Amino acid sequence: MKLMKTVLTATAICAASGAWAQETVKIGDLTWTGARAIGHVIQAVIEGPLGGEAEIVSGLSDGSVIAAGMDKGDGSVDVYTDLWMPNRQGVWDEYVDGAKTVGVNQPYLGTQKMYVPSYMADKVKSIEDLAKPEIAAMFDKDGNGKGEYWAGDAGWKSTRMWQVKFKDYGLSELWEAEVLPDATFKAQLKTSIQREQPILFYYWTPEWVHAAYEISPIEEPARFEGCEDHNLDAEDWLETSKFACESSDAMIYVAYSKSLEERNPPVAKFLSQMQLDPAVVNQWILQIGRDEEDPRDVAENWVAANMDTVNAWIK
Repeated sequence: MKLMKTVLTATAICAASGAWAQETVKIGDLTWTGARAIGHVIQAVIEGPLGGEAEIVSGLSDGSVIAAGMDKGDGSVDVYTDLWMPNRQGVWDEYVDGAKTVGVNQPYLGTQKMYVPSYMADKVKSIEDLAKPEIAAMFDKDGNGKGEYWAGDAGWKSTRMWQVKFKDYGLSELWEAEVLPDATFKAQLKTSIQREQPILFYYWTPEWVHAAYEISPIEEPARFEGCEDHNLDAEDWLETSKFACESSDAMIYVAYSKSLEERNPPVAKFLSQMQLDPAVVNQWILQIGRDEEDPRDVAENWVAANMDTVNAWIK
């Protein structure tokens, strides 16, 4: 394995202390790129510095099934690589706070914001700037008098969320949403940045656009009581929903079966201490998602080059 020379010393320390991983660790196979990247890094650490065995269980992509398997503690699945909160509040309530059979690490933040390329950040900094007709006119692609912004894909709830926000920010007369597939938008973004053209768009972290381009978020009003009240599944969602403040950050965890504390203590300790940097996750996603590098190679190379960080996780 590529990591063996780099981690020989760490492996020897584990062996000398008796801290060998004792059985194969089963990792869930969540489908989005960030989760895949994290899963392969976990596998690389277990098989490298910890001297154990780990398997990403192909096709095991249903978060509810993964959580239920971790609760059983029978080794059928041990790791949920990318647990988004509060999106998976039911999993948290049942297994983390309730049964206490699932443990978590320190989370990293996931964000949802509106962005412009950084070469426009001196002109467009805030929602107040978007309310200026001369600013909206800069983003008018079709000459109909309204600036366009990418709100997301047609199937995403966040796409509706941004349309509600623009309504409640009083921007509907100046702006209109573009609803396009993510791949189509990314092609537009690449072209716009190459030509240094105006483009306003929704994006989130972690994702590779943050590693590929210099982009700047638009400031929104701070959260206040009652600023968010929406039902995006309702037939009249735009008229009846309210959202007039910044979105809450998501807290994103690595979750693991607490049965590992008995079945595989070194791995349980590692997973509890693993602390992810969003900028690093963005870079993994860039390499795997955009550049189509093999996720196992990306993980192994990163571990080999970042043993100080890895040693802090497994100390």
